[in-house]
Amino acid sequence: MQLEAVLEEVISLAPGESTEAGATRRTALKTVLGVGYAAAVSPIMAQTAIRTSADGLVAGEVQYDVAGFKVPAYYAAPKGKTRGLPVVLVVHEIFGVHEYIADTCRRFAKAGYLAIAPELYARQGDPAQYGEIAKLISEVVGKVPDAQVMADLDGAVKWAGAHGGDVAKVAVTGFCWGGRITWLYAAHAPVKAGVAWYGRLVGEASELTPRHPVDLAAKLNGPVLGLYGAADGGIPLDTIDKMKAALAAGNDAARASQFVVYPDTPHAFHADYRPSYRKGPAEDGWARALAWFKTHGVA
Repeated sequence: MQLEAVLEEVISLAPGESTEAGATRRTALKTVLGVGYAAAVSPIMAQTAIRTSADGLVAGEVQYDVAGFKVPAYYAAPKGKTRGLPVVLVVHEIFGVHEYIADTCRRFAKAGYLAIAPELYARQGDPAQYGEIAKLISEVVGKVPDAQVMADLDGAVKWAGAHGGDVAKVAVTGFCWGGRITWLYAAHAPVKAGVAWYGRLVGEASELTPRHPVDLAAKLNGPVLGLYGAADGGIPLDTIDKMKAALAAGNDAARASQFVVYPDTPHAFHADYRPSYRKGPAEDGWARALAWFKTHGVA
């Protein structure tokens, strides 16, 4: 039985429960488990949203401990393979782990990976419950320390290693907010490779975000492929040039990093459930990501 069908059985109305209460509970559960979209996402482009079946996979919600906190995560892996799987950390956008991120995990699992996407805002709040992006950023996203994120991703690698993953073959990828984190984690942990989708590269230092990708570019542990849009109003092209210069002055992994900038392409071009989706760049970027991981020993 597919995951969605199982969920429909689990979250049916409880005895004596009102329809309204049941709907609220179903929405919360579905979001936690990576089924359904975050409330702040509107409109949903159902005609382009990709749905990857869980057939042939094991997939669902897990929790792992980091300093006494249970971090929730969605994972997917090929069914029947219990050891030696390459691992890919999937770092979510500002909306947290919802259907799009879960589906991305299933896509990686279909390609032979153990993919895990931790809910990296879990201590600060539930992004699924916010209907306004500005409030989500100010009340949740803006309160998440980079150090916490790095520790939670370390915990995800540890969990993967105990559940069939090969911790000598770890890659990281992320989208928007997660694209920035991809660069940071590639400088933090011994990953083989990273793929950053339109992640911010520069910024002001703060207590919670003391350094940004351009500040860490010279000492990456694994090369990163940056996938960006030339029409991204939030990431000026000159910041990509600054990052390229920083990488060129760095270590071997930094110098091996590359950028692909798609002409006339906006931010969030891989997000197939949003109007920003661009099929050509999204499919090309996905193919490049899989090839990048394979080239650098994560396959």
